[in-house]
Amino acid sequence: MANREKNKKTLLELVKLPENSCCADCGAADPDWASCTLGIFVCLNCSGTHRNLPSVSRIKSIRLDFWDDELVQFMKANGNRAAKNLYEKFVPVFYYQPQPDDCEVLREQWIRAKYERMEFTEEKTERPYTAGVYEGMLWKKGKDNGQFLERKFVLSVHDFTLKYYKEDESKGPKATISVKDLNATFQPEKIGHAYGLQITYCVDDHTRNLFVYHKNGREIVNWFNAIRAIRHVYLKTAFPTASDGDLIPWITRSYLKEGYMEKTGPLDAIELGVVFIGSENHGYSVRECVPKGTRGNKWKCGVIVETPDRQFVFMCEQERDQREWVEALKTVISKPMMPQDYTTEANIRRRR
Repeated sequence: MANREKNKKTLLELVKLPENSCCADCGAADPDWASCTLGIFVCLNCSGTHRNLPSVSRIKSIRLDFWDDELVQFMKANGNRAAKNLYEKFVPVFYYQPQPDDCEVLREQWIRAKYERMEFTEEKTERPYTAGVYEGMLWKKGKDNGQFLERKFVLSVHDFTLKYYKEDESKGPKATISVKDLNATFQPEKIGHAYGLQITYCVDDHTRNLFVYHKNGREIVNWFNAIRAIRHVYLKTAFPTASDGDLIPWITRSYLKEGYMEKTGPLDAIELGVVFIGSENHGYSVRECVPKGTRGNKWKCGVIVETPDRQFVFMCEQERDQREWVEALKTVISKPMMPQDYTTEANIRRRR
């Protein structure tokens, strides 16, 4: 007969090992659950997705459920490192691997890709999102009425563009977007759909957004990774000496902080579409302030951003917002500038 307490102690020792101390799927610390069929330790959130894959994964609590001797031995023989070596052996360098705070669809499709579809156990020359052209229908939010209408999108590595069409494709694309400044991030709450994707790009020095979704989770994640794939190719072309380690953070970027601030200046406010934030070593800094002489501002919690060229003053409604913005900006300026950062900085300076 299995010794319940002994087996529980063994599992708790296993999950403390460095290779098992984080969730096998999203990296969350201190996982409390395990797949006794895959031999991995996972967090509560990821365990929910595994429960939806009963033919692949069987989930048990390492603290509350009963474990027999055979299953404990299986966990000892496997673990997160062995699973990673098998199920993630050929993950493309650009493929997005979800973090603990990412939305559900990214986590679900990552888990399904690994264990259900076995996408990364063998080396494949082509996957849907690695083709030179990726196309399909997405529901796009209208500019005027805010309704979502189905539109055809085409992403092409041949000219580094994303195009979308209205009903009559013979009239040509409604918009042709350069991959150069393209970004994509999941925004389900903002878009009002669990599979909502925000696509951001630049036109005439101004930022524009497309809000789209697909009714199928796998398809919208394929779109996201297709964008990442073409962005990776573009960045490798634009910065041939940069390593993948340098380029990966720039394929797509999530927002550290998003919200409203009033913008002013020491004397006269000058409207700008973008303020480049570089590293502290290059003359960038941020601090809280209570500025004097700012006219017409309803909000009084100030944030000063210093750049090599000038000073920007932003006003927050509450002290909490002020602290959060300062913290987010300090996170940015604490990081070293990459080769593409210098190009972006120079382009923004030329716009003024």
